Amino acid sequence: MIIGLASPRVAGSLDGALTKMATLVADAARRGAEIVCFPEAYIPGLRGQDFEIYPFEKSDEKRARAAVRDIARTHSVAVIAGIEQITDAGRQIAACVVDGNGEVLGWQTKNQLDPSEDFYVPGAGRRIFEVNGTRFGIAICHEGWRYPETVRWASVRGAKIVFHPQHTGARAGGVLLTEWGSPAAPYYEKAMLMRSIENTIWFASVNYALEYQESATTIVSPEGELFAHLPYGEEGVLVADIDLDRATGLLASRFAPERYAETL
Repeated sequence: MIIGLASPRVAGSLDGALTKMATLVADAARRGAEIVCFPEAYIPGLRGQDFEIYPFEKSDEKRARAAVRDIARTHSVAVIAGIEQITDAGRQIAACVVDGNGEVLGWQTKNQLDPSEDFYVPGAGRRIFEVNGTRFGIAICHEGWRYPETVRWASVRGAKIVFHPQHTGARAGGVLLTEWGSPAAPYYEKAMLMRSIENTIWFASVNYALEYQESATTIVSPEGELFAHLPYGEEGVLVADIDLDRATGLLASRFAPERYAETL
């Protein structure tokens, strides 16, 4: 399967975000991608960071969803779009999955929030998606970094890939990385390796093109090895042909929760 990980800069408006999405999906489609994943909360951007969020209300959410469906349909490419959901309980971080016909397959909410994100409302429930016969799951940022069971959940249900939309880093200042997986770097890229090798699946993590990016947009193989990544801070789309037969899910399939019962 050919997958694409789209790494845009933070958008300053909804129009700008949708235009950038269309450009990156078109680029990925020309290179044969069957599915393109965008970062966490790309529309309208992750709140609580060092940049302003443009106005985004229920009518904007509806407009964004319709535009993503049009983009997917136009290019016959499935899209995983980070779109904020506005619910009666509050705002949720979520990923909308649209197939190549422009049909919404469903949503995956972020259910494990970082302590700095408690002004959002956590979602509930997990699901498996399927595009062109390939099963996959989604774990959003903090979930994939610190709650490995979110990735295992998908793996034991036959997911060949877990997509990991994230926002890790800053625009105004921070760490300037030059070497992928450096021992001196924050732990995020090391966590990517673990999520793949502990489940024997592909792990596809997509970050914004931030000025101070603490983890790269990356694909890790089921053997826990770096497969491909974008340079830090570079806007673009990472397109790669991955061998799904390598994703055996062997280690995930051996998970035996019944052996975790407490004994006295």
